Amino acid sequence: MAERLLMIRHGESETRYRGRYIGKTDALLSDEGQRQASALAAPLASIRDVSFFTSPLKRARQTAELALGRDTTIEIDDDIREIDFGLWEGLNFTEISTACPAEALQWAELGEDFIFPQGESTSHFRRRIEAAANRIIMNSAETVAVFSHGGVIRFLICHFLALSSRDHLSFDISPASISEIALFDGRGVLTRLNDRHHQETAGLHTELTNG
Repeated sequence: MAERLLMIRHGESETRYRGRYIGKTDALLSDEGQRQASALAAPLASIRDVSFFTSPLKRARQTAELALGRDTTIEIDDDIREIDFGLWEGLNFTEISTACPAEALQWAELGEDFIFPQGESTSHFRRRIEAAANRIIMNSAETVAVFSHGGVIRFLICHFLALSSRDHLSFDISPASISEIALFDGRGVLTRLNDRHHQETAGLHTELTNG
């Protein structure tokens, strides 16, 4: 069984999506995002006995390839893709709250039964994160590393720390950051959160993006 989980958020997405909600939108990395992803190579190079997984979305796959090299085996896991924001894909919060004030208020209440208009429900998102978490636990490697998205990483933390999914916004997960959980019998201890030291060492910065 796996003893450690590394959660790596993808690098900064294309500039046109900055400050906007992108889930299923298959955005690429910006030039800065590609540099951020390359800076991940150093902290990941020394890890042994590890299984690597990535979201199927391009921004996560690009990050994994730039961090690890194309010769590294990286499995795609569809369950660790970002949530589908439906009709709100590509919008910022001001645009959403102006166009759909009642729905935006429901979303802000973080209800388990909230469904993004023509998108995914938070309960469905939570279930597929739990399915991915169960596979992580059973992996034969000592370390499992996933390249994924802000929302996915927050929900994984809540799952392994036995927190309510309502608590997911308590965690800051920046682009190309590393967070880590030590795993014990299906639960975990958060040992590293939003680590960007490798980015600072490389002289890079991170921007706020959603997804």
